[in-house]
Amino acid sequence: MTQELIDLRNSILQGNYADALAIIDELEGMSKQAILRNIESFLKILLIHLIKNQIEQRLTNYWMASIRNSIREIQKINLKENKRSYYVNYDEWENLIEEEVIEDAIADASIEIMNGKYTRSQLSEILDRKPIMSTAMTNGTEVIIKFYSIV
Repeated sequence: MTQELIDLRNSILQGNYADALAIIDELEGMSKQAILRNIESFLKILLIHLIKNQIEQRLTNYWMASIRNSIREIQKINLKENKRSYYVNYDEWENLIEEEVIEDAIADASIEIMNGKYTRSQLSEILDRKPIMSTAMTNGTEVIIKFYSIV
C-alpha cells in the first residue's frame, strides 16, 4: 500500500489525474478486501462454535463469549462509515457463508469436536447445515438470546 500512496502522490503532482483516480480505485478495492477478510475470519469463528454446539449438544462459557464477540465484531466491521450501508448486505450472507467460510469452519471444527473424533468429511456428512446457516444469518441479538436459552 505504501507504493500505491507514493504513486498516487506522484500522479497528483504530475497532474495525471486519470492515473490518480485509478490508484484510488485500487486502494478502495484493497480496503474492501481487507474488511471482507476480517468479516470472514470472525464469521468462521462463529460457525466453528455453532458447529461444535450442534454436534456436542453443549455450550461452554468460552464458546458463548466467542460467539458474542464474533457477532459484535462482524456487526461493527460490516457497517460502513456512512452508518447506513453495509459491506455484506443481508441477501449476500448465505452466499458468503456457503462459498467462502463453511468448509474451512467444518475442517477446523472437526479437529476440536470430541478431540478430533470426526474427519472433515465425516463431520460434513452428519452436520445439519440449515440451522447453522439460519443462526449465523440471524440478527446478532437473536443469536445471543437463543444461546442463553440453551445454557
